[in-house]
Amino acid sequence: MTIVLDHTIVPAGDRAASARFFAELFGLSAGEPVGPFTPVQVNSSLTFDFDDRRPFEVHHYAFHVSDAEFEAIFGRVKARGLVFGSDPYDPANMRVREFNGGRTVYFKDLDGHLLEIRTRTSTEDIAASRRA
Repeated sequence: MTIVLDHTIVPAGDRAASARFFAELFGLSAGEPVGPFTPVQVNSSLTFDFDDRRPFEVHHYAFHVSDAEFEAIFGRVKARGLVFGSDPYDPANMRVREFNGGRTVYFKDLDGHLLEIRTRTSTEDIAASRRA
């Protein structure tokens, strides 16, 4: 059996606003609240369940996307005037990381979580680094 992540809880200051923000940037739809959560179906096997929590730790969520999805999401990031960067330790340098034919960009959501979109998987990047 392949292990597949089914859902994860994303702590938020305002679950509905955070779910809408994320859904709009990624071209998805926020669902109706279910119990304490506002869900966003990320793909056929993964749901982000936004939950009002205080205090909470900031997390990093990375997404492997196609070139077309990267362009669409990054276009919405820029259209909103969000700060972005090419490095998780410098997510405000307003650059896109280009490496071995792939692109990666980082930006923050309403609650400070670091979101990453990349056109190559981290496994592909690690393999390319070893070859270089």
